[in-house]
Amino acid sequence: MPHARPEPSDYAPEFKRYIDLVPETDIAAALEKQGEETQQLIASLSEERAGYRYAPGKWSIKGVIGHVADGEKIFGYRLLAIARGDKNSLPGFEENEYADNAHFDDWSLSDLAEWLAVARRSNLLLVRNLSEEDLNRRGVANNKEVTALALAFALVGHERHHLSVLRERYLA
Repeated sequence: MPHARPEPSDYAPEFKRYIDLVPETDIAAALEKQGEETQQLIASLSEERAGYRYAPGKWSIKGVIGHVADGEKIFGYRLLAIARGDKNSLPGFEENEYADNAHFDDWSLSDLAEWLAVARRSNLLLVRNLSEEDLNRRGVANNKEVTALALAFALVGHERHHLSVLRERYLA
């Protein structure tokens, strides 16, 4: 079902770069389609290729996939909490610390794919079943006000951003 796009007042400025990557208005359909496309991309990779880094100090392909999955889980939790009316300030996360402590290069590519697929499926089911009122509910994440709808858009935009990086810098 189409939704109005989030307004700039619905999210912190740092989310703009992700939300701007999402022209779709049916956010559930975008989540579903993107999830399928991402899984196809991951399935096209070999375990050996997934360890590739385009430069020293950069995440491997596995690291990027793991980061996207972590983001999916964290943004999804924020979306759930805010849609349910949680008034607590939800914590931020330091992506590099998460990546350093996750040891994604030790994961199998199939486990990373499943980790991401399960998180996406959970978020898709949530978004499909939220009312407009739920989606427009406001909360605080990382000390900044945000709507559940903006977080749903950010889920798609965050993954789109990182898949673009994968295609341009890792798989070109």
